[in-house]
Amino acid sequence: MADKDVIIQEKVEKTGIFSFKDAYAYAFDWFKEEDYGLVEEKYQEKVAGNEREIAIVWKATKSVGDYFRIEIGVDYEVSNLVDVEVEVDGKKQKSNKGRIVMKLKGVLIKDPGSDWDSSPFNKFIRGIYDKYIIKKTIDGMEDRVTGDVQGLKEHMKTFFELTGKQ
Repeated sequence: MADKDVIIQEKVEKTGIFSFKDAYAYAFDWFKEEDYGLVEEKYQEKVAGNEREIAIVWKATKSVGDYFRIEIGVDYEVSNLVDVEVEVDGKKQKSNKGRIVMKLKGVLIKDPGSDWDSSPFNKFIRGIYDKYIIKKTIDGMEDRVTGDVQGLKEHMKTFFELTGKQ
């Protein structure tokens, strides 16, 4: 079985005016630009009057060589979302008002194909391999996972800062 280690957990929050559609697309495009495969595991929307509650779960993965895979989980929690009109540069545009929380989780998966699990001896050897032979490589991969998650967080914070000043 592949060895999964949670490396980092972050959160991005925005309350106020923002375009949910644009935020969704902005995050999606970041994953595409960074060569991640993205699967939407859940999309749930509840409507009460003119307010919407939305819950979305994404799982993005990227293989790095044969021995590593990076996985980034994104849980969206959108609440009190209502449609509003805002004025940008003298023109009226449709937008949203509400609260969005994006929970980000970065995971490093070692041996995603479970190639080392064919016997107890191989598992033992994998432990030695991980601990002593490729320790610096694993540390570098953990830094890469951290960098990607923090990069996404900063990307989304910038989006909310730029679009929230309407």
